[in-house]
Amino acid sequence: MLDPRSEIYPSIEYRPIQPSDLEVLEKIHLSLFPIRYEREFFLNVVNGHGIISWGAVDTSRSDEGRDELIGFVTTRMIAAKDSEIEDLFRYNYSHKDLTLLYILTLGVVDSYRNLGIASSLVREVIKHAASVSNCRGVYLHVISYNQPAINFYKKMLFKLARRLPMFYYIRGQHYDSYLFVYYVNGGRTPCSPLEIVTSFVVDFRAFLKMLVNKFWSKEEKSIPRWSRCKESTTLLASQNNNKRIISGEDTRCHV
Repeated sequence: MLDPRSEIYPSIEYRPIQPSDLEVLEKIHLSLFPIRYEREFFLNVVNGHGIISWGAVDTSRSDEGRDELIGFVTTRMIAAKDSEIEDLFRYNYSHKDLTLLYILTLGVVDSYRNLGIASSLVREVIKHAASVSNCRGVYLHVISYNQPAINFYKKMLFKLARRLPMFYYIRGQHYDSYLFVYYVNGGRTPCSPLEIVTSFVVDFRAFLKMLVNKFWSKEEKSIPRWSRCKESTTLLASQNNNKRIISGEDTRCHV
């Protein structure tokens, strides 16, 4: 490991976590986190089963540990509708396949702290999220008493979305959680009050129009065929005489 008193900065490289990292990954998690993770979690990480990960290694080491993990971040892509922040994107109904990248764990061994490794790992996550066209953000939970982590994510420009009461249950005690979000690909915090009202009005009008169309569709089914054809010529003539001009502006909020 790095000698904290050394003035020589290590050469850090970043790569995906691989099967050979399994034991070290488990060991670091056990030393850093109050939550014990199941073996299946680590197997999924090293084998890339539903989890996207990055590892940090010190290539300047002269011993056999030059490819040993000294930092990591694990993430999972999930549908926005399955997240706790679905409502932040609910005002955009035109995109039902939106996704988010969720940070599961992030850690750096003690002797490599304050070298910018955690920041670099998070930047890798953000870069990946931005490369996925339908991804709108990176989000995570931080336990309420972890002030260093809270300060870190604020420094990385994550936005505090909300506080979740009694989210964690550790050693017989409940703890609140802070939920942080970093928006990408046009994602953003909730619209202003005016934009939200405008969006509601537009969507409500669309809903009424749908109901009217359904009503007239049912009415037409009850009218004899010859009568419907006769009326259609009148409607067409009316439409030609009264053209609707539809503005190209869309006042609804976009993510």
